[in-house]
Formats: sequence, C-alpha cells, structure tokens
Amino acid sequence: METMPHLSGQNTAVAVLADIHGNADALRAVLADAARRGATRFINLGDSFYGPLEPAATWQLLRDTPMDTVLGNQDRVLLDPASPMAGLPGFRAAREGLGLEGLQWLAGLPATRTVDGALFLCHGTPKSDTAYLLEDVTSGRPQPRPCEAVEEDLAEVPTGCPVVLAGHSHFPGVAVCGRFTVVNPGSVGLPAYADDTPPHAMAAGSPHARYALLTPPSRPNAPLSAPWTVELMAVDYDWDRAARLAEANGRPDWARWLATGQP
Repeated sequence: METMPHLSGQNTAVAVLADIHGNADALRAVLADAARRGATRFINLGDSFYGPLEPAATWQLLRDTPMDTVLGNQDRVLLDPASPMAGLPGFRAAREGLGLEGLQWLAGLPATRTVDGALFLCHGTPKSDTAYLLEDVTSGRPQPRPCEAVEEDLAEVPTGCPVVLAGHSHFPGVAVCGRFTVVNPGSVGLPAYADDTPPHAMAAGSPHARYALLTPPSRPNAPLSAPWTVELMAVDYDWDRAARLAEANGRPDWARWLATGQP
C-alpha cells in the first residue's frame, strides 16, 4: 500500500466512509466522486461487508484503496463462525467473499483509532460499536442527543483530537459539542433500515450513497485543532441494480431500503 499523506499538509481533503455493507457499486461511486473532489486521504468507519450484495467485490476495492479503518459491529460478528447469525445467507456470503486474507485483515482492525493526532475514529461510540453517538431513537425515529450526553461519551477522547468521526446509525449529521466537532458521514451502502432494539427506523430520505468530505484549516501553520470544513455528500449510482441484487438474494426489505432510502 502507498503511504498516505499527513493531514497537516495544505489542501488535504479527507473522505470519510462508513457502513458500506457490501455495496460495491455505491463504494465505487463514492471513491470516484471523492477523488474528483480532491480527496487524498480515505477513512472507513466500519461495517464494510455484511449484507445481501457483493462482499467479495467490496473487499477487492478496499484492499486496493489505502484507508484508515476501524472495526464495525457487524464486521466483528463476521469474525465469529459460531455467531447466532452464522446460519444467515448474508453472513455466509460475506465470510466466503472475504476469504482467509480478508478475514485476517478484518481481525487486525482496532475498535477505535486516532489519525495524525487530529481525528478520532469509532464505529458507534468510543466504548460501544452498537450505540449511537448523535441520535436518540427511543421515540422510534432519530432525534438529536443532548450535547451533554455526547460529551460524556467522548470524555476519554484525546485532548488534541478536535474532530470525532462515527458511523453505525447510517444517518448523516454534524454536531458541535464542547471541544468536539462530531461527524457522521451516513452510509455508503444502505440508506435506510429498521431495527428492533428498541424498535426504530433510520432513513437518509433518498437512495444516494453518502460520505463526508473534510478539509483541514487552510491558513498557513494553522493547528489541527482549528475549525475544519465538513461537507456531507450524496452520490448517484445505480441503486436499482443494488435493489434487484438484494431482492434476488432474498432480502426484499433491503431492496426497498436501497431503492427508496426510506424504511
């Protein structure tokens, strides 16, 4: 893999991806869009493969693209062949698509990491890959969590990291809470879903592939703690093909979510 540029370089755009879920077509579109916009650094917040789509093709793309990556909750599940999900077709397809090399790569990923002393990466929150950092879903729909609760979850993030990047909810958003700018890029590969713990639905509202583009402070010698520019991006791709693939693989619910971005 090539050496990734340091974030202190001027005009270093950072593309932040999360929750690809085996959607290789969406991933290709996001990588191409980010490159066109000048991204020279890529970050992946996890949950890259599980789903009824194309885990093997997704692994090939990620293997060939240098990224700072953390482990997602469904990545972690894939590492356990005795998981309660082991009987599901999507679980088997993902493990087969990754093969030994991909599973070894997945097993080596950390739950959290710091990038160049400026960005803190996690899948859900620093302590849990199944918790939402920015959203409260007790009402059944995402509502903003109070900054006090967000800051409590981030209490152990290193002082020098002004930007926290978290995924898991598939719901794009930005919040400034105390010393932190928190960014959820949304989902590259699955714009909506429903869950039952507690019962709730998440929806980006359209079928586009989502990611975030971050730009460090541009003035000369600015510290990395200075304000960053954050853009939430929505990218066209052939989501109808993805929906047909999900339908063919026995997931009509995924097909609906992929085609509409609605739960």
